[in-house]
Parts: sequence; C-alpha cells; structure tokens
Amino acid sequence: MLYFPTMARTSPDPIADPKGYQQLLLVLLGEDDPHEVQSHTPKKLRALIAEAGDQVRQRPAPREWSVLGCVAHLTDAEVMMSTRYRLILAHDEPELVGYDQDLWVDRLHSSDESAEALMALFEPLRAANLALWKRSDESQRARIGMHAERGPESYDLVFRMLAGHDRFHLAQAYRALAAVQR
Repeated sequence: MLYFPTMARTSPDPIADPKGYQQLLLVLLGEDDPHEVQSHTPKKLRALIAEAGDQVRQRPAPREWSVLGCVAHLTDAEVMMSTRYRLILAHDEPELVGYDQDLWVDRLHSSDESAEALMALFEPLRAANLALWKRSDESQRARIGMHAERGPESYDLVFRMLAGHDRFHLAQAYRALAAVQR
C-alpha cells in the first residue's frame, strides 16, 4: 500500500495560494525522477482500485472524494496536462487556464462511472505524455506557458508538478479507503 502518513491532508488552495500549492507538489516529488514517478502511477492506481473493491465509490465524508473520485480527478488532470504540455511546446508563451477540480469531478463524472472506463482514458494519455517528455530536449523543457494563477511555468516545471500531484492524490485516495474501511 502506498501511503504518506506525514503528508498534509489538504493542500494549499490552488487559487488562493497558487505558489504554495506549486511548492507542495514540488516538495512531494523531491529529488525523484518525475518520469519514473509518473510511469508507476497507472499500476498504483490499478492496485488501489483492486484493493478498494466494492468500496471504490464510497466517500469518507459528504464532500470528500472516494477512491473513484480521486481516480477521476487524476484522469481529468491528465487531460488538462496533455493540453498544457502541447500548448507550451507548440506556442510561444501560451495562456494556461486553470480549472475547478471539484466541478470537474462533480459534473463530468457520474456515480456509476466505472474505474475501468477512467483507466481506459488515463493510461493511454499518460503513456503519450511520458513519450512526449522522453523525446523532448532541454530547450523544449525550458519553454514556458503563462498560468492564469501562477504565472510563467516551464514544461519542465509542470511535468515535475504533475509527479507530485500524483503522489498527493494517491495518498488522498488511500486515506479515503482507510476511512471507509474503519
């Protein structure tokens, strides 16, 4: 089981404290290789879904995400990052819009959505994004986009942040599962 017991249970608000949120994600990555961290996430998600079994949809509290809600959010984030990566690489200092993660999970995912359907979207997007990273060079990784809340962000930075984001939400999903199993 992957679990970060010392990790904060909540993150700084991405809108109210955008730099704090960015720092949290980078701290969660630490010195680890972001490609390696991200390449292991699909397998970890599949193991988590299997471990959750019938409890995959059960929320630990009314406004907290279930394991499936965390998987839905990670899938949404992969969709968004697929776009951001390509905007940064193809355009000169493109605008990178933010999004409300709770609205996306609440409005874009139904309570009967299957974990398999989410993984069927997440896994090929992640594979494509990892391949894009592998074929990029140092000058491409230095290209920047202008994030609406956080300002200039390079391809390298957003790729590293996503690895920390994976760790944050995997830990959140394990906490959700532990709470519903009690």
